[in-house]
Amino acid sequence: MPAHHSLSSPQPHPEVTSTDVVLDAQIVLGEHRSVDNPVRLTYRSDDPLAVALEFLGPAAGAGTWQFSRDLLWEGLQKPSGLGDVRIWPPCPCHGRTALRVMLLGDDGSVLLDLPSRQVRRWLRRESFTLVPPGTEGSAIDWDAELTGLAG
Repeated sequence: MPAHHSLSSPQPHPEVTSTDVVLDAQIVLGEHRSVDNPVRLTYRSDDPLAVALEFLGPAAGAGTWQFSRDLLWEGLQKPSGLGDVRIWPPCPCHGRTALRVMLLGDDGSVLLDLPSRQVRRWLRRESFTLVPPGTEGSAIDWDAELTGLAG
């Protein structure tokens, strides 16, 4: 599956900070079938609008997907996303405690279940500490972004 582009400066910043977490995810194959596969979520202060989800282990060939950090947070509360990434919150009434993520690509799609408590904790304690929600715009090097678009 393809990686998705997000805003990032072409030059490394010495003050860049990042955080990541490896999660025990499940690739959903059917209503009662899934395969365990680890994934890594990464957040970088120099790309403050996005998180990256990297497939590890047997599914490493599925690559790395980047999508909105706000989408991931919103997906913990309610169904979110209209495009290539769609997220559904845990649904205890149907016995599902995981955060469900669907990734749609040109080469296919994958449905993942992520441990919702770990995702929520990582967002709150790690990524929101690096760049608080609502301050992402001040963390972007807009001159570098505009130069990259004009160049």
